[in-house]
Amino acid sequence: MTSRTPRDSRLRLVRAPHPRAETRGEAPRDTSRPLSAAPGAVSDRRARRPAPRPPEGTPAPAELARAARAGLAAAVRVARWADAALRPGPRRSGSAPDGTGTGTLSDATAERAAAELGLTTDQVRADWDTARLAGLIEVHGDSARPGWRLRAWNRDDTAVLRGWVALFDAWSLAHPAPPALAPAAVAEVVEAMPQVLSFLQLSAGPVPVPQLLDLLDQRVTELRTERCEIPYGPQPEPVPAGCPENAPLPALLDWALCGLATVGALTYAEGQATLTPLGSWAVWVKLEQICVAAQSPAGHIEQSAEEMLRGCARLRPNAARAEYRAWLAARTVGSAVTDLLTAARGEDALLRGLAFEALRVVGAPAEAEVRTVLDEASLRPYALLWLAEQEGADPEDVHLVLSREESTWLWIDTAAAVADHGEAQVLVRHLESAVQPTVPALLEEVRRAGHPRTVQVLVALAAAHPDPALAKAVRRAAFQVHTGGE
Repeated sequence: MTSRTPRDSRLRLVRAPHPRAETRGEAPRDTSRPLSAAPGAVSDRRARRPAPRPPEGTPAPAELARAARAGLAAAVRVARWADAALRPGPRRSGSAPDGTGTGTLSDATAERAAAELGLTTDQVRADWDTARLAGLIEVHGDSARPGWRLRAWNRDDTAVLRGWVALFDAWSLAHPAPPALAPAAVAEVVEAMPQVLSFLQLSAGPVPVPQLLDLLDQRVTELRTERCEIPYGPQPEPVPAGCPENAPLPALLDWALCGLATVGALTYAEGQATLTPLGSWAVWVKLEQICVAAQSPAGHIEQSAEEMLRGCARLRPNAARAEYRAWLAARTVGSAVTDLLTAARGEDALLRGLAFEALRVVGAPAEAEVRTVLDEASLRPYALLWLAEQEGADPEDVHLVLSREESTWLWIDTAAAVADHGEAQVLVRHLESAVQPTVPALLEEVRRAGHPRTVQVLVALAAAHPDPALAKAVRRAAFQVHTGGE
């Protein structure tokens, strides 16, 4: 990332693979070309690979989704309350604003929710944080709105399971470490826990804590060796036992197991830990890096814009454009453009990119309505790029229509689409498409962008990235955004 010139980085941001390509797990192709100029010679035939099968004894997806719904029922309840009580619009006469600030409920709002839901304010705050980490709630300024997963909660098992996996990835945010534990030691344990979880998954039963402690000790030592932490020059005296920097590993393991138990990934009692069926499945998903099964590539003409776009998500560019043309031919231009922009306004970032791909097929007749969305933050970067292409901008310079802030917003939005629908390695590759020349600069601007999916994107990137030091920095940024701290 640091080896590129700023101009090269800018070009890669604009020419980064579209979410549709990223969800297929493909390597970027010809990233110097505009999105609307994909090579016509690309075959529309897609080689199908057999879907990996989960370990024997893994419950069916419907049963796993029921368990996830049960575990997140309290968070869903608060999210639905927020949908009704905190949605944008004129406030009741004489009422005070219901502030959420950076995403933390104000005292007044927490007390109001507690009174209306019959909970304590601590319960409301805990459920609110869980809902945010699971993608059920998105915060916009001083208001909140439901995420796309909440909209699909009762009818889409895949959305439910992805929401639970997002919470699973963010277990260390859902259950913050006690202040007495040194941050550096906490970060090491977070990095080491995937191996501990893999061992639990392979064991397929209860594992004594002393055995997990030995494994954690070995893994932490390996991480330090891999980072080549060899001291140079005169060294200070050893840190006395009992100081925060020398936090005991048993306390760290206890915190980690309690955190994973809090999100429902395992049970932890009587000196043993056991993965739940959901936890075992999630660990297997991470190991296999499976993606959502492809949808049917045809038969979308009579469907709504959202359903049509979802159906085209797994198609190659030529086949998708053919589906767009068929769908558009069955409608008037005005109603089709309106429906596509409505789908783009939804909470699913993937649909935003796909909707503007379909609008490229519409062309000039959509221009007037596309210009009306320039004041909408979530659609503005897409609309600016679309308009620049319609006006004949040089493909190499089309990125210049975006401000730095708009480019960062688009980078986060694309990353959100990949995190929701793609594979881990694609999200790692997306890091290289950022306009910022260094990772610290990217994280600083991402924190300021105000995108509602920032925390989920950073948590997913930290979970996927193979570089422990970079993952640690990204995880710290996610925590700072989540807590509103510095």
